[in-house]
Amino acid sequence: MADKLNKESIQGWLRDRDGWKRKSNKLIKEFGFGSFRDSIVFVNRVATLADSAHHHPDIEVRFDAVTLSLSTHDAGGITEKDLQLAEQIDFATSAR
Repeated sequence: MADKLNKESIQGWLRDRDGWKRKSNKLIKEFGFGSFRDSIVFVNRVATLADSAHHHPDIEVRFDAVTLSLSTHDAGGITEKDLQLAEQIDFATSAR
């Protein structure tokens, strides 16, 4: 099981990341798109990354926007697994 990160570690990580926010025990980011289809293409990219990492975000789709929430449920909060997946999502999707 992964260890839950302390507040300072999470804040340090967030300083260098565009768009990610901490809300309670989750990392959250909203991604905007030009169409519903583009939103679904993005979700499929995230699904591939998540399956490869064996770590799955909560995903909310709203027409031209997708909100991802990352948290390690077993640890009760944000762990290194969440930070790594967030970085992979940003890199692989060229998301802002």
